[in-house]
Amino acid sequence: MSPDSPPRSPNLLTDPSWRPSPRAKTVWTVQIALAWLAVFAALLGWVALDPGRRPWQVAAAVIVVPVAVFAAVAVPRWRYRVHRWEVTDEAVYTRVGWLTQESRVAPISRVQTVDTERGPLERLLDLSTVTVTTASSAGAVHISLLDRAVAEQTVTRLTEIASRHRGDAT
Repeated sequence: MSPDSPPRSPNLLTDPSWRPSPRAKTVWTVQIALAWLAVFAALLGWVALDPGRRPWQVAAAVIVVPVAVFAAVAVPRWRYRVHRWEVTDEAVYTRVGWLTQESRVAPISRVQTVDTERGPLERLLDLSTVTVTTASSAGAVHISLLDRAVAEQTVTRLTEIASRHRGDAT
């Protein structure tokens, strides 16, 4: 440390420790693939309705197909490397995003409710999302795509920790 650098605080926030389930990559891949299906459908409609523009249609396909494949392969893996979460006796920490990243810290004293949600794809893959609602204008904290058993343990732990804090969560 140089003499000009600011002193380090002993309580620096470290990155959250836990990742979502490895099956989160499958959920993100399916979501991306479904989004690209709309683009492919539009491209196929253009080919069917306007056969006179084949060079433009081929050029569009040459651009769209590699971008879609890249998005479906690279983005879920990138997101998996970034997404983190952790629950301590003091707070819930999350970090999400892939192109832009958001880190959130929700103090346990601000926790109002803890819920789980399982959409159709999550049920199929035995995953759950834990939502921690706080007294914050930033909204709830979501811990997405956890193994169902991990989500249940997390809800139990959060409920137990929050019950020890006698704040009014406002």
